[in-house]
Amino acid sequence: MTTDGPTAPAPLPDPGRHLTAPATRSALRIQHRLLAAAREFLREQGFTELLPPVIGPVTDPGSRGSKQVDVDFYGHRYKLMTSAILYKQASLLAFDKIFCVAPNVRLEPLETAGTSRHLAEFHQLDVEVAGASRDDAVRLVEELVVHMVDSVVRELPKDFAELGRDVGAFTELLKGSFGRMRHADAVAELRGLGHPQSTDAELDWAGEVLLSAQRDRPFFVTDYPKGSRGFYDREHPEQPGLLRNFDLIAAEGYGELCSGSQRTNDYAEIVTRMRETGENPQKYRWYLDLVREGVPGSAGFGIGVERLTRYVAGLDAVWQASAFPKLAGVVSP
Repeated sequence: MTTDGPTAPAPLPDPGRHLTAPATRSALRIQHRLLAAAREFLREQGFTELLPPVIGPVTDPGSRGSKQVDVDFYGHRYKLMTSAILYKQASLLAFDKIFCVAPNVRLEPLETAGTSRHLAEFHQLDVEVAGASRDDAVRLVEELVVHMVDSVVRELPKDFAELGRDVGAFTELLKGSFGRMRHADAVAELRGLGHPQSTDAELDWAGEVLLSAQRDRPFFVTDYPKGSRGFYDREHPEQPGLLRNFDLIAAEGYGELCSGSQRTNDYAEIVTRMRETGENPQKYRWYLDLVREGVPGSAGFGIGVERLTRYVAGLDAVWQASAFPKLAGVVSP
């Protein structure tokens, strides 16, 4: 499964036809089993599931290219959540290991309606661990994804058959030990393939697909340059200018599944990074007050539920992994 880049989106089917289609039912059963397996795994590892907020005075500013949605909260301008990151960190004041299935709304650029990989409304499986390092988070993602995929392959063979998805595609994934490459190496590989990837930015969508299409198992891209991600990613103490973060990229051209990092909990560093990225620290007063009071250092990640479902089920587009899909610029229920 590969794509050469954005194309015009096909019209979404009406909800009744979509929900009753055998392929939709199989995809949503796979999604249900993936989430059930994730909950089983994380609870056995001592994680507590929390219910994340849907609105707040601020949300994650690091969503590339998308717009935030304002709501009137009793005369105050609040935001729909684009990511639970700030609340995940704050939740560590209650528990050392937390997870949630978080709804997110991002008004993506109109051109993303044709990428097959973007939704304006989606869900993330969000995980955060107090005292963890970036490498701890990478290992946890790897173990979690292997457990989820193994569970669904074993339990739902009829649904894979309905979708025409060959589970042999997961042979390398189920061995664990996903590949790893640094951002600088990913840029070099992409330029060698003729793709003009910037050295200072996140991998663009077309670049992710190119790298993904070269591989038969998921792999991590690590050490993104400072300035390419949010103010909460910890900078390398021995390698200034690089961040202790990562993306998990699927095989077969499906692109990014997950982003994560080791977080900084240093008040002065966070405020400095906010200002460097053009953010006003006053907007984040509640969060900064908690940091000053002692939010622990941590590491965590968010796995796109619909993106993971698309990859595992072998779907053409991510909207097929949603019961009620929302694409950029497409009016739908």
